[in-house]
This record gives sequence, C-alpha cells and structure tokens, in this order.
Amino acid sequence: MIFSRSRGSGGRHHKVDDARRARHAGRRPAHDEFGSDADEPSQSVASGPYDVTDAPDGVERLDLGSLQIPAIAGVEVRVQADPEGQVQQVVLVAGENALQLGVFAAPRTEGIWDEVREEIRQQLAGDGVTAEDVDGAYGIELRARIQTPEGVTDIRFVGVDGPRWMVRGVYQGPVATDPDKAGPLAACLEGLVVDRGGEAMPVREPLPLRLPREVGDEAGQTDDSGGVAVVADEAQSAPAEPADAHPQPKPSSRPRRRA
Repeated sequence: MIFSRSRGSGGRHHKVDDARRARHAGRRPAHDEFGSDADEPSQSVASGPYDVTDAPDGVERLDLGSLQIPAIAGVEVRVQADPEGQVQQVVLVAGENALQLGVFAAPRTEGIWDEVREEIRQQLAGDGVTAEDVDGAYGIELRARIQTPEGVTDIRFVGVDGPRWMVRGVYQGPVATDPDKAGPLAACLEGLVVDRGGEAMPVREPLPLRLPREVGDEAGQTDDSGGVAVVADEAQSAPAEPADAHPQPKPSSRPRRRA
C-alpha cells in the first residue's frame, strides 16, 4: 500500500493547465540575471498549497519543517523517519484513501511539474505500466494502475508548482479514480504550507523534513480533540515497497542549476 515504508535511511488540457500556471506564477518575484526584484510585490492566492509567505494565520498545523500540514479532523498523518529524526516519507490517511506528499526544490521562474510528470510516465512505461493524463484541480494529473504485493492498485499523481518549490501528491484508494472522494485529504492539500527556506539547492532536490517537536522520540501520537493523529515509524520497521509504485523526480541533468 502507499503507506508501506522502504528500508534504509496540449489539447483539451490547455485551459486547466493555463489556469494552474496562472494560479502560482503571480507569486514568483520578477528577476533578472542579478536576482529577484525585492521591490516587486508577490500576489497572494485564494487557496493552497501556500508558500509560507502567503499562508493564512490562525490555522493549526503540524510542522514537519519544509511542509506544514493543516489539522483536519479524520486525517491520520503517517511519517517514516530515520533514527536521527529525518523524515523520508509523509502519508495522509483518511478512511480507504491515502495521499503521499513530497516537496522538491524548483527554479525561481519556472515550474517543473510538466517535466517531472513526463519522467514519471516514462518510468512507469519502463515497467510496463500505461499512464494517462487527466484534468484536475491543479492542472494535468497522471493516472495509472500498478501491481503491488496486495494486488492491482490505482494511483493518481498531482503536481503543484510554487515559488521555488514543487509539491507532488500521490493519491491511492477510491480517490485515485474519483477525485470527488478526496474529502479531508483535498482539504489538507489545499491548506498545505511550504517553507522553502532561503538556501540554494539543486533543482528537484527533496526539501528537508523532520519529525514534529511534539512527537519527538515517541512511536506515535493521537489527538483526541478530533484533529490530526500522528504515527511515526522508523524506516527499518517496515517491509519494502515496490520500486515502481511511486517514481521520484530525477535530479536535474544540469548540476549547476540551483533553486
């Protein structure tokens, strides 16, 4: 399943895709070869995922470092971390549905989801899996049916380009074929906050994640108030996951490129 953890540390899409680009492009600062224009204000967006500079106040969130997940009733947050507390995987679970989250460095002026989506398609094709484009709330998504130890499973890849970051979500369960069933998982994605940080990073490098302070060294924590339930597992405690289940963005072929 999506929350198994691994061992070790065009055409009809144009309108939706253009809307997705416009939704986040306004938040990218104008810049030239000398860097960003600090005098150029960024535009806010009505819903997330938010950059930390645009995030609304007064919202309870689980702080994982680069990702801050809103506390939504009925959603369990499952994190896989190494013994040093570095998070390797984040999965949100609500009933039969799950959403795996990843966040990556991106360039200042362009999104990378289009490129990443095509690379995921090629990786799946290399394993004999056919993937199709579908229109979604954030633009073009990728849907596929894969073989796992539990049997045939539908998955749906969602990408959101932000200012110097990209969030990739992988839905599994009934929501993979019916987005209307996303429910609280969609609310989590819409309220997600990304704290990119100011340091230079290679494009497509995963942004650092850590266990929340309130979890610490405990094996898990549940919130009896009806908010987020957190389950933390060390990487060594889980069975291996199929390598083709959730292809990762490849490092940039241009090693000097920094976000």
